[in-house]
Amino acid sequence: MGTPFPIDNLPYGIITTPENPTRRCATAFETDAIDLSALERDGFFKSIPGFPPGGDVFSQSTLNTFAALPTATRAQVRAVLTAELVKPDTRKKYAVPLDTVTNHFPMETRNFSDFYCSLEHTQNCCTLTSRPIPENWFYTPSVYNGRTSSLRVSGTPIVRPHGVFRTPSSEQEEPAFRPSERFDFELEVGVFLSRPLAPGEILDIAHAPEYIFGLVILNDWSARDIQMFEMPPLGPFHGKGAGTTVSAWVVTTEALEGCLCGSTKVQSPKPLPHLTYRGVDDEATWDVELTAKVIRNGKSYLVTETNLNELYWTPYQQLAHLASAGEGLSTGDIFGTGTLTSARRNANGENSGIACLLERQLPQNGLRSMQEDGISYLEDGDEVIMEGWCVNRATGARFGFGECSGVVLPALEAPTTSV
Repeated sequence: MGTPFPIDNLPYGIITTPENPTRRCATAFETDAIDLSALERDGFFKSIPGFPPGGDVFSQSTLNTFAALPTATRAQVRAVLTAELVKPDTRKKYAVPLDTVTNHFPMETRNFSDFYCSLEHTQNCCTLTSRPIPENWFYTPSVYNGRTSSLRVSGTPIVRPHGVFRTPSSEQEEPAFRPSERFDFELEVGVFLSRPLAPGEILDIAHAPEYIFGLVILNDWSARDIQMFEMPPLGPFHGKGAGTTVSAWVVTTEALEGCLCGSTKVQSPKPLPHLTYRGVDDEATWDVELTAKVIRNGKSYLVTETNLNELYWTPYQQLAHLASAGEGLSTGDIFGTGTLTSARRNANGENSGIACLLERQLPQNGLRSMQEDGISYLEDGDEVIMEGWCVNRATGARFGFGECSGVVLPALEAPTTSV
């Protein structure tokens, strides 16, 4: 499949190495991580207008300082890297093999929000709960505030959570505190923000692209039994608290310029004025092919194939809504696009676009693959691996996000009441 990190990509992340345990900024290039703090110390960026002197942008333990720089400054940093990293001597001096680095969560994040914006996902969830789609879903992108304490970088194991629920097959028993029996994943894209917006201000959707630093793959792990019991009336809490995993390398909007495209959805009713994108229709979202697979007992099962451009509400609309009541934005904030279920079907007529295991419970989504792989919900020891790939339409170059992965660990022993 090739490297996800060709010269066309150059995503940013935070690394440590066995030789240097200090967290610092890097970019991924082919099979290497390039130490940006060392490039900065050696003066590679000193002539760029707007780049702060003093050598303390890429020596930070997060990408926030760099992400908050003017868009034009970040673009010139990218241009320097594109020109310099193809030089063998430069690469040799500053490169560290990717398989020797430890990745860390890339941003300092104050706010995490998660959307619910796939029409097909919403239809399936409403069918499962025997409820109609709420009217407001078609007027505003549905979203809830998450917990930043749940955020994890790819490769971090996820412990099966405890929560309160009834056994799904018994409506008569008393709810009890126990490990989740219906643990799930949700395939999403995460959107990291660059510029802050002061509280009280409202973001004009025309300027939404200027506030986005880049994208990652996001897995919003979900304990469905806990979630279903706790949701009325305020929504999910512990059902979403076990972990939210993001891929380690942030693919920037500059790298994604050649992947801009139109949405595949027709919005009806038409969006309200503050959610109506006024840019070029063919640049309203990004063409990102996404997959999720489950590794069980050493065997890999592909369970999802979908695309970001099949989402009903686009990331620009989501961001405009996120800031529409004057709450403000912070550099490093992240929001999830919501489960990216699409209407895709494979040659067997099964819905291959379902982006979580919950929706596999619907007969109309096709049962053959479920019977063959035996995956209903996640078992201890299962590994979920998500990937995203893009094609730059101007150059034909293919690049990706790297893996967003996590292994499910057994639940911890719950504390008992002592007398």
